[in-house]
Amino acid sequence: MNILKRPFRYRQYNAVFWIIGINILVFLAGMLMRQRVVNLFLGMTPVLVMRGWIWTFVTYMFVHGGVSHILFNMLALFVFGLPVERQMGSPEFILFYFVTGIFAGFFSFLVYVFTGAGRVILIGASGAVFAVQLAYAVFFPHSVLYFWGILPLRAPVMVLGFTGLEIFLMLTGMGGNVAHMTHLAGFAVAWLYFVIRLGVNPWRRLTGR
Repeated sequence: MNILKRPFRYRQYNAVFWIIGINILVFLAGMLMRQRVVNLFLGMTPVLVMRGWIWTFVTYMFVHGGVSHILFNMLALFVFGLPVERQMGSPEFILFYFVTGIFAGFFSFLVYVFTGAGRVILIGASGAVFAVQLAYAVFFPHSVLYFWGILPLRAPVMVLGFTGLEIFLMLTGMGGNVAHMTHLAGFAVAWLYFVIRLGVNPWRRLTGR
């Protein structure tokens, strides 16, 4: 069997809670120490990566810039991650989460390097969390979610809508300091993960075609 498609034995041990817990611990560490120090040593800065700080392709996912940043990411991970983990199994979910997050960070690294933004510090779990949202829509295409608790939308509509919004904000520059390309890279890597690793066509699942 192709090693890229070799399945894990299904196990469930609530990895989502462990990931959320690590994020909270890192956030608290940033409050107790100087946040700039945490950002520097754990955030992904291209010029430092080129000096050997490759661990930051992983650690940047556990650093957040404020209460709202970590709150929204962890809430989304909780809401979407738990059912996705139950569907995949914990080992597959962990692999999915870190592969999408690492490659989203790597793509951002390339963009920053080639655009001369080598001193930008990338932080946040958003790339991996957006990947988890796509996975939720692929696994549960008929699920109805309430946008801001009011507007009912099917999961695929919401995910594709978020994708379009991210593209718009990235192209117009209206998103401020938010790393929209990292979010989009998370979507893209997740899409490829489904195709290559799981043998699933996300478009067919999302559209029912």
